Amino acid sequence: MTDLIVGILALLGTLFVFFAALGMVRMTDTYLRISVTTKAATLGIGLLLVAAAVHSNELALTAKVFAIILFLLLTAPVSAHLVGRTSYFSGVKLWKKSVMDDMEGKYNPETEELASGLENQTKSSDSKKDPKD
Repeated sequence: MTDLIVGILALLGTLFVFFAALGMVRMTDTYLRISVTTKAATLGIGLLLVAAAVHSNELALTAKVFAIILFLLLTAPVSAHLVGRTSYFSGVKLWKKSVMDDMEGKYNPETEELASGLENQTKSSDSKKDPKD
């Protein structure tokens, strides 16, 4: 029964890693590629590590595996965010068929300051107020 569980976990992990690799080839821009590698590859590696922990059936190795998985889950989104943010700020363009740019108008390249959406909404609502008020 353990071999079946290990086989299923390893197969699923391998499929997710394969889908991440396929997504790297198929996705059109940097930002979509970041999304693929962060989600699919992290899940695939996590499943492969769980398969290794179940196969070993040792408490020490299982603890190490779950520490590695926790580390992956904590660092993958942060690193993906930093790569995406750096790409955007350095001028990497979005895919030409992208519908919306959430960062448009929020980043000043001269001062390298990033404004939140709330600050922009406040400024636009202030400018719409009647000057008589």
